[in-house]
Amino acid sequence: MSKKKKIKVIISDLDGTLLNSDHTISAYTKSVFQELHRQDYLIIVATGRHHMDAMAIISSLELPIYLVTSNGARIHSPQKELLYAFNLEADAVKSMLSLDIDPEITTVIFKENVWQTSKTNKKLNAFQKDLAYPPEVVDFAELDDYSAIKIFFTHDDHQKLVELKNRILENNSDVFHHAFSLPICLEFMDKSVDKSVAIAKILEKEGYSFAEAISFGDGFNDEKMLDAAGIGLIMGNAPENLKNKLPHLEVISNNVEDGVAKYLSTHILNSKVKC
Repeated sequence: MSKKKKIKVIISDLDGTLLNSDHTISAYTKSVFQELHRQDYLIIVATGRHHMDAMAIISSLELPIYLVTSNGARIHSPQKELLYAFNLEADAVKSMLSLDIDPEITTVIFKENVWQTSKTNKKLNAFQKDLAYPPEVVDFAELDDYSAIKIFFTHDDHQKLVELKNRILENNSDVFHHAFSLPICLEFMDKSVDKSVAIAKILEKEGYSFAEAISFGDGFNDEKMLDAAGIGLIMGNAPENLKNKLPHLEVISNNVEDGVAKYLSTHILNSKVKC
């Protein structure tokens, strides 16, 4: 049996993958995923976004989906029930934020019901079309509660983020897991947190294996889930460094061209859904 005929599970990242340039799901992508649901494929969306933000986006698909958010720190069932949660240690967060961080870098903390930021960032806010989950601007030096799901930093200069990453990991490599979801976004989670780990929990619960899954992604936070899947596919718009790191994986068209939906329609649904 070919790998494609073994596929029973569809796994996709959101930004730069399932979402178009407007950070929304196109009508064509919706129709493809609804057909996948009708044919009993298990669907998992795995994203670095906060669960409140991601739920608002995937609700437009109008079908039951397992949701992995904050790069694996949260898992929600298709009924929106919280199945798994893992937070960063507050002392570790406080230690990270006590570093002398360039004020040009936007710092963000994900909490359960709010995201706190060092300043308003219009480019970051643009990722939420309706801003249903707005930020709270705070002074991190004056916080009373440093508990967090995830921390991330964003800046247009990738090298500045690389330098910050090295400084943070110098004394905390055994505490934090990090990833660049985009070249302009550096994210830190607990060492045990990764999309692939969370997805494995869902697959075990549903009686499937990674060998029966096809996955799509465009960022370094997708690397392990792409490599673990029976079929891992890299978006054409992904960074060249990711493509070079996973040279054995196929590169497909980009998110602006509905690359995920077109691949699924052609290779999994055998062109049953038309653009």
